[in-house]
Amino acid sequence: MAERAHQEREELDEMGGELIPFPSTEPPTGGPRPVTPAGAGEVEPKVFDAELLADEPPAESAWPVKPDTDGGGEGWSRRAGRVAARAAWQVGRGHAVLGRRALDAVVHGAIREQIRRAREVGDSEALAVWTDKLLAVKAARHQRVRELPRTLRSVLVVVLVAVVALLGLATLMGVALQLDTGGWDWRTWWSFLAGVGDVLVTLAVVAIHAVVWGAAPAWLLAAWRAGRAGGTLPTWAVAPGLREEPSAIVTPGGIAQALAHLGIAPLNKALKDGWSVEFATPPVRVNNRGYQAVLSLPMGVTPDMIVDKRAVLARNLHRDPVEVWPSAHERAGFVDLWVADTGSTTKAAPEYPLLHAGTGDVFAGVPLGVSQRGDVIAPPLVESNIVFGGMMGQGKSNAARVMMLGAALDPLAELWVFVFAGNGDFDAYTPRLARYRRGTGDDVAEAALDSLRELYDEVGRREARLAELGAKKVTRGLAEKHPDLRPIVALFSECHELFGHEEHGKPAADHAVQILRRARKTAITLGFDTQSSRADAIPPKIVELVRLNACFAVKTWRSNDGFLGDGSFQAGIRATELRPGKDRGTSLLTGATSERFEILRSFFVPVDDDAGWDAATDVIARAMRHVHTAVAVGGNARPVAPAARDLLEDLDAVLNTDPVPAADVPALLAHHAPDWQPYRTLTGKALVARLATLGVKVPSTGNRWPVRPEAVRAALARAATADLDDEPE
Repeated sequence: MAERAHQEREELDEMGGELIPFPSTEPPTGGPRPVTPAGAGEVEPKVFDAELLADEPPAESAWPVKPDTDGGGEGWSRRAGRVAARAAWQVGRGHAVLGRRALDAVVHGAIREQIRRAREVGDSEALAVWTDKLLAVKAARHQRVRELPRTLRSVLVVVLVAVVALLGLATLMGVALQLDTGGWDWRTWWSFLAGVGDVLVTLAVVAIHAVVWGAAPAWLLAAWRAGRAGGTLPTWAVAPGLREEPSAIVTPGGIAQALAHLGIAPLNKALKDGWSVEFATPPVRVNNRGYQAVLSLPMGVTPDMIVDKRAVLARNLHRDPVEVWPSAHERAGFVDLWVADTGSTTKAAPEYPLLHAGTGDVFAGVPLGVSQRGDVIAPPLVESNIVFGGMMGQGKSNAARVMMLGAALDPLAELWVFVFAGNGDFDAYTPRLARYRRGTGDDVAEAALDSLRELYDEVGRREARLAELGAKKVTRGLAEKHPDLRPIVALFSECHELFGHEEHGKPAADHAVQILRRARKTAITLGFDTQSSRADAIPPKIVELVRLNACFAVKTWRSNDGFLGDGSFQAGIRATELRPGKDRGTSLLTGATSERFEILRSFFVPVDDDAGWDAATDVIARAMRHVHTAVAVGGNARPVAPAARDLLEDLDAVLNTDPVPAADVPALLAHHAPDWQPYRTLTGKALVARLATLGVKVPSTGNRWPVRPEAVRAALARAATADLDDEPE
């Protein structure tokens, strides 16, 4: 880890950046990141598709120039003078930076800084590693110094040999020319060599001048770059119109300073004792949307303390509170910090990606919206289940519409929708829905309860079906091959009206919970949306069992945890920070990605209530052109197959009075119940084994294994009286 830190330090130096130990306002130029305290272990770094930032941004980036025709009242001469003065200041500071870097290189400052920090935190292991590294580097330098005279002698010998060789070659060529009849003599030859020498000297002088005159600008440029990358511009170097503008760039130094002014007593004490922040993930720019960082906390400071000071932290980073989201990291003692760009949370989500073309896939994922980083969030619905919760008018119904629209574009999905209100949010979906009921009457609640009962029975049937096929779960391949395994997505909108129903509420909740517990591998998905987190509006067991929890703006931490799960508020996952009305369409979503939560801006399916127009109409029409012929649509849900059949009763129906060979019985059963898949694959041997478990012994007479009707009926009689036998007298 120490070597990796040193390497990162060198990489940042090449970028012109510096690592700033917390909380100093003047960034040192030497030394890698602080070492991790003993016993803390390493934090697995996150990987982002992002740009690594130097510790201090260039002045031009920190103070963006706005269009200003008159220069804020300054004349061109004053502006030119300010630019020249600023460049001179940066060149001067750059010389100081380069000088400190050179000094660090001479005295091994980076390694000595690590040794000092290891001593401060008492990390004996890191201290031993860095001490050995210092000794090794010093030994290598000492060895190079000892070998310097020998190296110089070798170079001198090579030069002398080259000179002698050239003189000898010139003499031989002169002798050859002297013997030639071309008129060359010694004087002519030596004059020719002198001319060649003059040309070479002239070229050397030109090269030296080019190097000298080129090195000076290159040196000044390098100094200017080093000076520009370190520190903040002085006030006089900034245009008057921009002096009051805070920087929008997030850097390690900026985060360090923001933390230093949170007013947390244990943090202040740690700072006073010399604690320095460590970045497991330095601030990185993600998708031009904001900055992500993972940073350490000192002993005695917990992530929820930082979360409680989120408003102050946002102010220190020049952001609105809704643009700064600290939360507990996976590793104890670290905070995951997201800082959005100023104003980014008020921007509308992009257009729904499937609005004009494309299909959905409930197994792979359907698009719901974009995250705070600008990534499309498209979680699979199969094996997930989802709850949308929050205050009225914050976008729950739209989010549910977006989810069901993606499912409607899956040719294999069968859709059920129950809306316990009088609105027409899903009227445009009617042609694609296998079941659709809306209203506040008892009949709608009863129909929803009946459907939940059917779905529960369907879960049992599918489990048995998967066992027959030797499969562990329903995949898209199985759903394409077997119509009875097509995915079902059932939405219960405004579900507080269902679960709060005096007669049907409790059995509906019980069946929904049982389905969620067992249906994960059967391609049956349940979705709920509600405005209340009370137990009679959305049972806590449902919230615990679903994988996707989306919470829009709520008023209290109880509502927050009621929709997102216990402990969410304390962990920094707080929908209470969303602003009602202003953050409409934005929710906190858990379970969709590897992140602890996402700030989801839902896609919007446009509607015009005045004109009665709904963009979903065209999407549903496109979906109808691609829906599989075996999928029920238009309110014609296929009847759910029975959960099981009684083998003994079916045998009693197909057997008359004479015994039938076991090998011939499966065909009789398949003809009796053609829709029951197990009978179509049943063999005589398997039938004999199954009957043995039911108490029917099949003899091997003549190797024909006859199944006797009287033995089957006797087993049926025993089964019918089994309950009576168990009753006490």
